[in-house]
Amino acid sequence: MAVDNDGIAVVTLQRPPVNSLNLDLLQAMNNTFDDVAKNKSKGMILTSASPTVFSAGLDIMEMYKPDPKRVETFWVTLQDMWLKLFGASFPTAAAINGHAPAGGCLIATSCEYRVMLSGKFTIGLNETALGIVAPTWFQDSLRHTIPTRQAEIALTTGKMFTVDEALKVGLIDETAADKAEAIEKCKKFIKRFDKIPSLARGMTKQIFRQEVLKKLLTNRQADTKQFLDLVNQPKVQQSLELYLAMLKQKSQK
Repeated sequence: MAVDNDGIAVVTLQRPPVNSLNLDLLQAMNNTFDDVAKNKSKGMILTSASPTVFSAGLDIMEMYKPDPKRVETFWVTLQDMWLKLFGASFPTAAAINGHAPAGGCLIATSCEYRVMLSGKFTIGLNETALGIVAPTWFQDSLRHTIPTRQAEIALTTGKMFTVDEALKVGLIDETAADKAEAIEKCKKFIKRFDKIPSLARGMTKQIFRQEVLKKLLTNRQADTKQFLDLVNQPKVQQSLELYLAMLKQKSQK
């Protein structure tokens, strides 16, 4: 995390090669979000150290033939991360400098503003393509960002939006030529609130988002059980195994 002279924190995901969200990275993100809140930063920008990937989403290895205790901790920590990010009182923006599938899209849509690099990058919740059902709060994050009808089609088809498609539907707010420009545009968004009392702004945001947050807060145990039941199904394990084999084949080319 680096805080600039304006008090804006830039948090960079740095888990090579593709910022897959494993337990360790999620714990680090939670600690960083807490630090941003404690430091009373003016706002936070999330970006990536990778030149081509914002975040590839959840680490498949956390779910493939999982250790029962670790996979439960993994899911609870993921819930924590989302609750902190989606419910943050401070302004949040994502400088999406690469692909953002699945969990990468979740992180982006949890922020208030999104700037994505132009190019052949894609963003979306593609869980159904892997034989996985996107949890309610994943779906809610997308539905909170784009029109409900568009969200339903995107979720059921596992659609990955091109940058132009994402801009057109409102999944992203702006495009940028490079990472530096994306970060500057995110800073410009955060600076919009310079003359707005932070307490009023933060409370308004949290009231606006409270229905979505409350849905998970009141159903965390049921959500965790649903995930654990799903991830341990033979068909899901088979889908994950096929996906891992495909990734291995790609890396060998």
